[in-house]
Amino acid sequence: MNLDLFAHPDFHPSWREDICPGAVVLRGAALADERELLKAINRIAIKAPFQYRATPGGYAMSVAMTNCGELGWVTDRQGYRYQTTSPETRKQWPPMPDIFRTLAIHAAKEAGFDNFLPDACLINRYQPGAKMSLHQDKDEDDFGQPIVSISLGLPAVFQFGGLERSDPTLRVNLTHGDIVVWGGPARLRYHGILPLKVGEHPLTGQYRFNLTFRKAH
Repeated sequence: MNLDLFAHPDFHPSWREDICPGAVVLRGAALADERELLKAINRIAIKAPFQYRATPGGYAMSVAMTNCGELGWVTDRQGYRYQTTSPETRKQWPPMPDIFRTLAIHAAKEAGFDNFLPDACLINRYQPGAKMSLHQDKDEDDFGQPIVSISLGLPAVFQFGGLERSDPTLRVNLTHGDIVVWGGPARLRYHGILPLKVGEHPLTGQYRFNLTFRKAH
């Protein structure tokens, strides 16, 4: 696919912050599209409402989830996996909005990963106290493809570790409009989000939204 079709003249990160080889934060890179992104999330949630899912071990997750794109990531007692339909509606996930795909492609390219064409977007909704434990993204077929993660709403502390769960972690403050990209030697590093602090954002209220783009299959 010709990436020129996804030209985005407003894609101007305020600055690039390198976390480690293969991982960067593009500060403010989603700000120009903040309102369009949030409107798209609302439209997706009408068709595929946010759900609180359980891990294979039976633990309830504190983060509400939905998906868009050809595939969606789900978790339940049967395991972690991608599938084409919502477990609740049994309908296909809503299509990935063009603005989502455009931002993900441009962010990946800015970070040095050309030809990224995501087929899955996991949307996480955090409320104060919600967190994401350290984990690896390893349910995808091709670890040569990067991960692109867009933050909207309340600020959060992103933990970025090593290739073992016990490795030391860096703490990276993420604010509204930041985009994190990791791949290459950083692709399988453990990462997570510390419990979200109480706050109020002018566009999202007491929520943080996170869009995570992957090439699943």
